[in-house]
Amino acid sequence: METEFTPFMSAFGGALIGLAAVFMMATNGKIAGISGIASRLLPPGTLGKGNAAYAAFIAGLFLATLAFRLVTGEFPPLNQQIGILPLVLGGLLVGFGTVLGSGCTSGHGVCGISLLSVRSIIATGIFMVTAILTVFVIRHMWGG
Repeated sequence: METEFTPFMSAFGGALIGLAAVFMMATNGKIAGISGIASRLLPPGTLGKGNAAYAAFIAGLFLATLAFRLVTGEFPPLNQQIGILPLVLGGLLVGFGTVLGSGCTSGHGVCGISLLSVRSIIATGIFMVTAILTVFVIRHMWGG
């Protein structure tokens, strides 16, 4: 699978993620970890107990696609090259990993590292090494 290097779009997206993390910390005093936010909204979550901000945060993830369409006139490109079974399996593995690692890349990588959390620095290093190895295996050993 060929990828395109987009430094300006990537930097802009990174800045928006950082801004969202700062906004969440400033308004709620909470880390913007997507897995933690999502887990509060799913059963047996506490949606009715003051978590409207979390619901708004997750809704913003989906509404960003519509905002992209309003600005560009088209939806972001989607290039899914695997079947539904590997996609679901990958999602379950990521979910298990976020529970096992006590957080996800946004919580550890964006917020934890900026707070100089040793646990987050180690977790992010593990995420990155795993991602690099996964891409290598898929591209070079499985012929992807």
